[in-house]
Amino acid sequence: IAGGAPGAPPRGSVTRSIRTAPMRGDDLMADAVLSSDPPARRVVAKPNALRRFFQRKSTIAFLMALPLILLIAVLVIYPAFYAIYLSTLRKSMTSVAWMRNCSWLPDAICTRMPFGNMQFLFTRETFWKVVYQSCLFAITAVIFKALLGFIIAHFVHNIPAKGQRKWRGMLLIPWVIPPAMSTLAWLWLFDPSYSAFNYVLTGMGFGRIPWTGDASWARFSVILVNIWVGAPFFMIMYLAALKSVPEQLYEAAEIDGANWWQRIWYVTLPMMRNIIAITALFSTIVTFANFDIVRVLTAGGPLDQTHLFATWAFRLGIEGGDIPLGASVSLFMVPILAIAAVFILRDINQRGNEA
Repeated sequence: IAGGAPGAPPRGSVTRSIRTAPMRGDDLMADAVLSSDPPARRVVAKPNALRRFFQRKSTIAFLMALPLILLIAVLVIYPAFYAIYLSTLRKSMTSVAWMRNCSWLPDAICTRMPFGNMQFLFTRETFWKVVYQSCLFAITAVIFKALLGFIIAHFVHNIPAKGQRKWRGMLLIPWVIPPAMSTLAWLWLFDPSYSAFNYVLTGMGFGRIPWTGDASWARFSVILVNIWVGAPFFMIMYLAALKSVPEQLYEAAEIDGANWWQRIWYVTLPMMRNIIAITALFSTIVTFANFDIVRVLTAGGPLDQTHLFATWAFRLGIEGGDIPLGASVSLFMVPILAIAAVFILRDINQRGNEA
């Protein structure tokens, strides 16, 4: 080899051919380890705490919800606390209305708790009448809205798909129209002199009905209008819940010999109970705080027989000029609605844990 064999390539060419020949993976790894210098470490700049804070998903979600939080704070939270402050003042709004004649309370509470407006309300017969009428109005209206919405939802659910959109649109009209505007139409229907209802009744041989002049009929009228306005909301919520009930459950119940009432009681209602509870809670809150229907239809009459919390608070605070007393009336709805919300939401939570 040193002398060079005939036909053999020179030493340099052999070396070059060896170097240019393809190398195996192990040889490449060994050559890289032996011949290459150790790579320099890359210095990665760690993000500061502020950047990490803004990169969190919770921070991004909070920033996206911040406009809504500010809107709620301005339009809900601040007025609520301001109403609490107003309820502690006298009619002049210049001094605190301390409780008087509170011998049934300890002296420390009697001389330091600003409950003068509440004490004044508790001694008025009209206040307890408003409490009774508000509970009667809300409970009766919610029950009938739920029943009517459930029946109409089943009716629409059994209509073929092509005709459901038309019926849904027509049945939602009472709920879409502003209540004050639709109540004006009802006011014409209940008019004592030109009532369309009384015109039909007299044509059939019946006497005229004082729809807004008698206390019982006036309560019936405001409840009827509230049912007409609110039933479509129950209908659309229950219809969405019916769409989510699997058809296999109805087929299994039918195979087991269940009739239509048993299918509703053992299949439909258990599958819809959470939607029913949430819808009833929401409607109860809205119905308790109703103002426009009673204000337009009866204005609280006759003789304060149809006043609700909202309308009586308006009468005392705005029309009567006693804003602290009106604020006290409006705040009295809070414990009633809070108790109802606690019971309903606790029931929903228990059912969710059982599921």
